[in-house]
Amino acid sequence: MIAILSISCERDDICPDSTPTTPRLIIDLYNSESPENKKNVFDLVVVGVGNDFILSDYNFKDTNQIILPLKTDDNTTEYILIKEAFINDNDTPDDATDDYVDGNPDVITINYSREQVYVSRACGYKTIFKNVTISPDDDDIDDDEWIVSQQPLNPNQSVENEDETHFNILH
Repeated sequence: MIAILSISCERDDICPDSTPTTPRLIIDLYNSESPENKKNVFDLVVVGVGNDFILSDYNFKDTNQIILPLKTDDNTTEYILIKEAFINDNDTPDDATDDYVDGNPDVITINYSREQVYVSRACGYKTIFKNVTISPDDDDIDDDEWIVSQQPLNPNQSVENEDETHFNILH
């Protein structure tokens, strides 16, 4: 007697790529002198505070929109946004070990409350963020703040999906 065993995944054991997961914060960048017009930031580098990683999507990028992941295990996420960034070789062009990113940095602090939402058995839970605020740090690393102001698109701004802009930053 021969027994045939078939192992396969049930349809709901696989989370489809099209299923919305934990959303990222979307920020559009506008001209502070003409607030109805978007304005690029050139050579933008975004660094996570506390872990010092550079977001790969924002490594010397020209853009008028920033999409940032938020921490799902904390109610605060901080980033350093470096405008007109460049690699400073520390006056040792033959030694890359002491090179660092330089430019015009501004720190933003993003505060929020978190809520876990059940998606499905295959996808598990996602985090949505409520009462989101962005605070540019007035006590920045330099004296040349380039972020003039920020505006939430809704009062008590929440981040529940990536289909819409959540904040505008004027610079």
